Amino acid sequence: MTDTSAAPAASDIRTVTLDQPLTRGDSTIATVEVRRPRAGELRGLNLRNLSELEYSALESLLPRITTPPLTKQDVANLDPSDLMQLGAEVVDFLLPKRVKAALPAA
Repeated sequence: MTDTSAAPAASDIRTVTLDQPLTRGDSTIATVEVRRPRAGELRGLNLRNLSELEYSALESLLPRITTPPLTKQDVANLDPSDLMQLGAEVVDFLLPKRVKAALPAA
């Protein structure tokens, strides 16, 4: 039997520094780690909506794949630029390697 709970590879985790840190109680969240979602974490979500950075899709997915875990309320309180940063990482995770290889270098 194969262990599917292995820690994700470093390339499967991205750290996003928020332009506008979140305040949750007495703590401040300035950086968020986003992990590559597994198929089960995409349950109930439309991949097209995620690729178009639709808010409700991101609001459902981000709490499943972020550290510290963002709540739906946290997502609602994000600065739009921070939502875009997190969403861009999600979209990048969803792109197949061959598509990424075909993209022009930045």
